[in-house]
Amino acid sequence: MTLEKQLTIVNKLGLHARAATQLAKLANQFESSITLHQGDKEAFANSVLALMMLESSQGKQVLLRCDGPDAQEAMDAIASLIVNRFNEDE
Repeated sequence: MTLEKQLTIVNKLGLHARAATQLAKLANQFESSITLHQGDKEAFANSVLALMMLESSQGKQVLLRCDGPDAQEAMDAIASLIVNRFNEDE
């Protein structure tokens, strides 16, 4: 099953090192292939370096794509992390 969801990066610092690390750790808990797309760039969600190379700053739109047996659980968990500003105190 493949799921897609458009999300907005809402935390002040965007997808910086700590946020990317959190996202990669979460993505590694799922069997599904998880990618983030921004413009013509694509990154596997389990790679901190790839995520940081998206240069997703506050207000940027990203497309989250989850493909695999636990796609729905992965989608819900990662969307929640992004919506909740990577649990950062701003």
